[in-house]
Amino acid sequence: MTEFKNVYGSEQSVGVPKLLVLLVATLLGALLPSPAHAQGCIVARSAQLTTDAGNGQGYLAPHHWELTIDYRHQYSFRHYIGDVEQTQRIQMGNEVENRVNLQNFQVTYQATPRWSFGINLPLLFASRRSHDAYNTFHANGFGDLIVTAETWIWSPTKPHRGNVQIGYGLLMPTGASKVQNTYLASPTATSTTTRPVDYSIQPGAGGWGIALQAQAFRMFGKEEVYGNGSYLITPQNQNTGYLRNPTSTTQNPLTQYNSISDQYLVEFGFAHEIPLEKVGLAATFGPRFEGVPAHDLIGDNLGFRRPGFALSLEPGLRMSRGQNLLTASVGRAVWRARVKSVPDIMTGKHGDAAFADWIWSASYSRRF
Repeated sequence: MTEFKNVYGSEQSVGVPKLLVLLVATLLGALLPSPAHAQGCIVARSAQLTTDAGNGQGYLAPHHWELTIDYRHQYSFRHYIGDVEQTQRIQMGNEVENRVNLQNFQVTYQATPRWSFGINLPLLFASRRSHDAYNTFHANGFGDLIVTAETWIWSPTKPHRGNVQIGYGLLMPTGASKVQNTYLASPTATSTTTRPVDYSIQPGAGGWGIALQAQAFRMFGKEEVYGNGSYLITPQNQNTGYLRNPTSTTQNPLTQYNSISDQYLVEFGFAHEIPLEKVGLAATFGPRFEGVPAHDLIGDNLGFRRPGFALSLEPGLRMSRGQNLLTASVGRAVWRARVKSVPDIMTGKHGDAAFADWIWSASYSRRF
């Protein structure tokens, strides 16, 4: 993944926490069953934690394993201040271009009918450049490892038309957060410059985190309503291991280090079964809401960050056969906003951020 405000284009900040609470409350309220499943300059490394059951395959059996490999691509180049696009950046040819290719490898072990445990490791290949710049910055590598434990609210051994799963996890700072590039700043430069790449393409965040997640689904005949959400709490405040711009002669104490910021993701929608022999096929559609808040749940909010959010509409397909599951989706951004960070508020400024038009996602799961 992966920063919200009130009315964009103004100095107010969009009440994203309230909006997020409303979305989650609406999701859980609609999906709770009864007896009878981030962006551009904002964030590149967020991992979506996957779960089971509301996916056409049913619950993972106890003492069985599941391997999931998912892929996400996005190209961010449209600059926003608030929710107002800064179209002059493209016209002037100085827009920042972020290209992110993020893979996640997740292994899940179903210990009991309710409880499962998982390990998630992202692998990032990313680049960043100003359109009119001579050089391009690159960062590749494994990201921060997340270890999780999840439990179903209702026992999978009893008949239900739906269920809710909640999970907890620990994010470990295993990913590199100080990737540097050595480059020539111009065609006529005679000496190289070395500096850290922008935090949006660093494989790691540089701190520990607490991952919270939930999934819910409910069946209505051949129709399924589903949703999932995750929030990453980062108790540490700033990555003080290095300066953002070590070659600068003056350092701003508010933003000289990168902030270690929270991230969130909420998705919900519906799936419609398409009858086929020997293959389970379903069309899916729903909104995807993700971002980085300006204020963390724990700790202070200083350091450099680009808080903001993106709302996308995401049609997709889901195909299952035997122990295999394949999904693919394309998200189209319909609302993007770069909100004020705490240093922005303190200094009376409002920075911008680049967002993507599209999010391309695919995943493959195999059960053993």
